[in-house]
Amino acid sequence: MKVTREVDGGLEIVELKLPAVLTVDLRLNEPRYASLPNIMKAKKKPIEALSPEDLGVDVTPRLETLRVVEPPPRQAGVMVGSVAELVDKLRNEAKVI
Repeated sequence: MKVTREVDGGLEIVELKLPAVLTVDLRLNEPRYASLPNIMKAKKKPIEALSPEDLGVDVTPRLETLRVVEPPPRQAGVMVGSVAELVDKLRNEAKVI
């Protein structure tokens, strides 16, 4: 794959072996807007429907769902009356400070 990238001094062409990961910015291309006559022509064109078999694609499921289990409900939180009580619980019960 040949990629042209923008650097401080201009443009740099880089050759990569595939497979490769490539990122781009928002200025990759400018969208082309269809004109009204072309929109009207597109409405009249037939849409060809193809099945996966026509394209040689196997769509049989490859995964099997054995079971779905809902997670246990979360326990309610504890209301504390003051900052000192909160710090005490964090230090002694949760042992995070």
